[in-house]
Amino acid sequence: MTKVKTQWKEFLEAVSVLQWVLSFLFLGVACIILMVYFMFTSLWPLSTLYFMWLVMDWQTPERGGRRTTFVRKWRVWEHFRDFFPVKFSHSNTCKNQLVKTGELNPNKNYILGCHPHGIMSAGAFTCFSTESCGFNEMFPGVRSSLAILAGLFRIPLLREYIMCAGLYPVSKPSLAHLLSKSGKGNAVVIVIGGAAESLASSPGVNIVVMRQRKGFVRVALEFGADLVPVYSFGENELFRQVIFSDGSLGRRLQDLFKKIMGFAPCLFVGERLAFLPYKTPVTVVVGSPISVPKRVTPTEEEVDHYHRLYMEALSKLFHEHKVSCGLSETHKLRII
Repeated sequence: MTKVKTQWKEFLEAVSVLQWVLSFLFLGVACIILMVYFMFTSLWPLSTLYFMWLVMDWQTPERGGRRTTFVRKWRVWEHFRDFFPVKFSHSNTCKNQLVKTGELNPNKNYILGCHPHGIMSAGAFTCFSTESCGFNEMFPGVRSSLAILAGLFRIPLLREYIMCAGLYPVSKPSLAHLLSKSGKGNAVVIVIGGAAESLASSPGVNIVVMRQRKGFVRVALEFGADLVPVYSFGENELFRQVIFSDGSLGRRLQDLFKKIMGFAPCLFVGERLAFLPYKTPVTVVVGSPISVPKRVTPTEEEVDHYHRLYMEALSKLFHEHKVSCGLSETHKLRII
């Protein structure tokens, strides 16, 4: 049976999601404007002191950050999670928003590749950057760390917030620190498709951008971290996006912006207030690990071999769980 939500509960869920969406879109810009504004007021010493601190603290995000359980356990994330209705089926496959299909040994390190990116990677954020979906209970002894666009850690004030949430730059020094200097039981989560994949996000579309993305496999080999495919069912259904055709002016402008800034400006609309996503179930399915040997200098053949194994495992994961997670048998996964 489905528990009926009160109006107050629905309001809290909507506000929780709205603050997250607005933070995703505008918090970085707001932080920059605020710091610049302070420079021209009587509060200029605060900005000066902060920028001095920023220079001294510049490398912290790539050296383990300042992760705090307090932020990751905020009650707001539970309301955020509950906004997306949980899908129940006769099988036990997709009864939760986070689904486990294999064991993760706490004595090993892992790179979890999460697909697809969607507009805002809501599934990846909820399951791997908050404690609301029970990752720690499902995989005892394993610590999830979501790696995101490195440029966000250069934005004043914003960097402090996202570091507290346990977010890390998706850069080689950051990944090296997490996989070699933080002990064992680290699960580094990377949304492989990135900005290019976000531009393909649309309801009913299952496109994964990764055929030419092999850097994560090379890092896995260098540090002997097992690869784990992850698929976020329902991610592409959260927003309706205006898709520009290849070669059009709109797509050329998006690609130019992505090349300069590192992320793509997506034109999308939600269900309510334009910003709230559609109430579609989001189910993040964690696959079984692919054993990867440690190679200080991996060859191209080794990289290609494990990249191929990973794509095959991802495709298998998608087709095994697509029906129980809300898709039809006719849905196909397209890897480009």
